[in-house]
Amino acid sequence: MVESLLDIQNIKASVGEKVVLDGLDLDIKAGETQVLMGPNGAGKSTLGNVIMGNPAYTLQSGKIIFDGQDISDWSADKRAKAGLFMSFQSPLEVPGISLETFIRSAIQQKTGERVKLFAFQKELKAAMALLNMNEAFASRDLNVGFSGGERKKSEILQLLMLKPKLAILDETDSGLDVDAVRAVSKGIEEFQKAQNGALLIITHSTKILESLKVDKARILAKGKIIKTGGAELVQEINANGFEKYLTD
Repeated sequence: MVESLLDIQNIKASVGEKVVLDGLDLDIKAGETQVLMGPNGAGKSTLGNVIMGNPAYTLQSGKIIFDGQDISDWSADKRAKAGLFMSFQSPLEVPGISLETFIRSAIQQKTGERVKLFAFQKELKAAMALLNMNEAFASRDLNVGFSGGERKKSEILQLLMLKPKLAILDETDSGLDVDAVRAVSKGIEEFQKAQNGALLIITHSTKILESLKVDKARILAKGKIIKTGGAELVQEINANGFEKYLTD
């Protein structure tokens, strides 16, 4: 039996004094792509932030096991070095540091080794071409003046370059036009094929999933996972909504 890369055991988590997750279990195996869906306010983004160790969120009880280690008390940067990655709904601007410098620094911090500049720039250029991203963005301050689509592309660029063991993509397709969704999906598909990394895709839409192999789909509501199925569950929710499962 293949052990889970991520094993979340009966967690209870809060934001401030509000309990958002209560009794949630989740497991993801290496190489799997899972989709997390649910009504607004269900706690999908909260789950992503709790997995990543965002200090604004409190894990009150339960365990988070990643790659065989209990990371429940680890800091966010230690989790990132261990191979966790999360893209955000609204990526922040970081004035004073270029996209290229940010990615190179992140790789060095993750690996503890000096990045070979020529090989890095060659790989960066290829990844940007895959995402149909103008090479000039590499030298621009991170996300400063970027459109919504370019911000999301820069997140997927980081995903391709950092090669995490598990990536959490939080509403990566939110607000994107058709061409941007297609480019982002292509980048995610490349990560699936080339890196064999695991993915947890948080989404309201099925557009970004059309070219991806989905192993499991889950519905989060009432603080826990209330339904798990295959890729067909995504289509069912897209057609009929969540009401059936919320009233059970």
